[in-house]
Amino acid sequence: MRVLFIGGTGKISSACSQLAVDRGIELYLLNRGQTSRPIPDNVQIINGDIRNLSSARAALGNLTFDAVVNWIAFTPEHIATDLELFSGRTKQYIFISSASAYQKPLSGLPIRESTPLANPFWEYSRNKIACEEMLMAAYRENGFPFTVVRPSHTYDRTMLPFNGGYTAIHRMRAGKPVVVHGDGTSLWVLTHHRDFAKGFVPLLGNNHAIAESIHITSDELLTWNQIYQICADAAGVPNPKLVHVPSDVIAMYDPNWGAGLVGDKAHSVIFDNSKLKRLVPDFAASIPYVRGAEEVMGWFDADPARQTVDEAMDRTMDAILADYAKAWPSLIPQ
Repeated sequence: MRVLFIGGTGKISSACSQLAVDRGIELYLLNRGQTSRPIPDNVQIINGDIRNLSSARAALGNLTFDAVVNWIAFTPEHIATDLELFSGRTKQYIFISSASAYQKPLSGLPIRESTPLANPFWEYSRNKIACEEMLMAAYRENGFPFTVVRPSHTYDRTMLPFNGGYTAIHRMRAGKPVVVHGDGTSLWVLTHHRDFAKGFVPLLGNNHAIAESIHITSDELLTWNQIYQICADAAGVPNPKLVHVPSDVIAMYDPNWGAGLVGDKAHSVIFDNSKLKRLVPDFAASIPYVRGAEEVMGWFDADPARQTVDEAMDRTMDAILADYAKAWPSLIPQ
């Protein structure tokens, strides 16, 4: 099977690239060659810019594919380019959408692929919804063979689940309080990218996935308090100082941070993965977050240069905590 990944070296796609090659897929990567992650052996590299139609068309030449996956499509304009470029060139086009596109607030749990798509809080999610709608229209009008895959919070060893990345760990290790949205009890799902790949790669060339939407997540449920504690334990901080702040208050200090909370992370999520398991009967996410967090902290601690502090995020937390200390000093752990 011949497959094209547009991108293919990111935090999610890198594991899928490796597994695809391991399973004998003839894999091509179309990108600009700007990555720090290793590329698997036996991958065919095509240098081109998907944001430039003439560049991408020239790079691809007359190649055709059993499946094309665009890992870096975010707006309807990106989908319009792909429809022009890949109509008649592939038997399956996979769009990487987002589980954040599901309605917020949710009307009920668990989340299934039939859960309505609506997110008035986060433009990123609204753009993903618009991309899905464009692909469905292309299928209805012209038979364009699309599949939508909706990852939730998927991570690799380089990624902590907090805004500002390593900043929260830096604060924990320095004995400083860390802001946690809400009361920390909302449920969340974290999926290791190698587990995601086990669900994703079998969808390549899968006729039963045409014109379907599928989310791929772990079945492990954690509260945000548990997530912070697991990361703290992995960082050697058994008693982190966590301060709970409403998400809409955080949004007043940092609209971008707030949009990702109010539009996504502040809401409890439980995913029903039965549709994926019908399409991929042997799928099982086997990496619990306690093991994943150890892998992540091992990566950060292996090279101090990776321990980058987001100064703006650090100042925002300090500002929130300073105001809270004035109004409710008992809420700030000493």
